[in-house]
Amino acid sequence: MIDTRFYGRRKGKALKAGQKALMETLYPRLRLPLAGEAEVPTDLKALFPRPVQEVWLEIGFGGGEHLAHQADTHPDIGLIGAEPFVNGIGKLLKHIDEKGVENIRIYGEDIRPWLKELPDACLDKVFLLFPDPWPKTRHADRRFVNPWNLDVLARVMKDNTLFRVASDDMTYIRHTLSVVPVHPEFDWLVSGPEDWRVRWPDAIESRYEAKAHREGRTPKYLTFRRRPRA
Repeated sequence: MIDTRFYGRRKGKALKAGQKALMETLYPRLRLPLAGEAEVPTDLKALFPRPVQEVWLEIGFGGGEHLAHQADTHPDIGLIGAEPFVNGIGKLLKHIDEKGVENIRIYGEDIRPWLKELPDACLDKVFLLFPDPWPKTRHADRRFVNPWNLDVLARVMKDNTLFRVASDDMTYIRHTLSVVPVHPEFDWLVSGPEDWRVRWPDAIESRYEAKAHREGRTPKYLTFRRRPRA
């Protein structure tokens, strides 16, 4: 049975005054309607005020460091960041406000219901970086990487596009490698150890990755490709 409940945190410490103000002023302009609130456009590029060449999705952007970096370095790409944790949204809003970023939109809830509403083949890249590992066996169904979520991703991803997964939890890495490569719509792009030991050259170290290094854990970086449709 598929468990559709959300188990992560939605709130932490009280927001700083500046973040709270941005939640009231900037966030309403960047917030995407939640599943069921509005019809999703057939072309996700329409979600952005300026023309973009592609649309990328980061699932669970944490403090937003990676998402903001991708938006800064790829101004022609539309970035959608999904994050239910209000404090993470506040951190990202601060960067957007300071840098004048215009190619980010935020989905501030569990992304799974919204993914089901997306049109087919609408995403050009998907990131899942340092998700909640849920290391206990009895909690395995809470992990985002599972066959039913992969079915949805396969539908909404374009042919030959990339799904990047990073984690410092070896239980999550082993779980991911037991699930994704055997899915009929995904291939693991790997030719040697460097393909999982070295961070992608266009990515940066997030606060969660830095914490892993400080605590002696070694992150792994996995790249999967959505196979071409028949």
